[in-house]
Amino acid sequence: MNDVIVNIFNLSLEPQNFPAFKALVAEIVEATRQEPGTLTYEYSVSSDQRSVHIIERYSSEGLVSHIDQTFAPFAKRFLDLVTVTGLVVYGNPDAEARKRLDGFGAVYMSPFDGFTR
Repeated sequence: MNDVIVNIFNLSLEPQNFPAFKALVAEIVEATRQEPGTLTYEYSVSSDQRSVHIIERYSSEGLVSHIDQTFAPFAKRFLDLVTVTGLVVYGNPDAEARKRLDGFGAVYMSPFDGFTR
């Protein structure tokens, strides 16, 4: 698990923005699908369409390239539609990854026991 980083983003949005956000996410997901270092990339929305969670799982080398190359062209439109209200990071991201995640107010959780199958 030392070479895997998991991010869970909490986002808020206005329900009237959800259709535009959903269309944008479809573009982002399609671009992200091409990344070999992205292992999980899933969006979920609350029933009132005011809260979105993103579950992201990367090989340690996949996170920075996702942010810098794949997500960057979408970032402005994305952040115009939603507000990041929380980010929890699991694993041991390196300094380069932390530089990018810190801007979202990341809370880092370090693994100390357990397993993944």
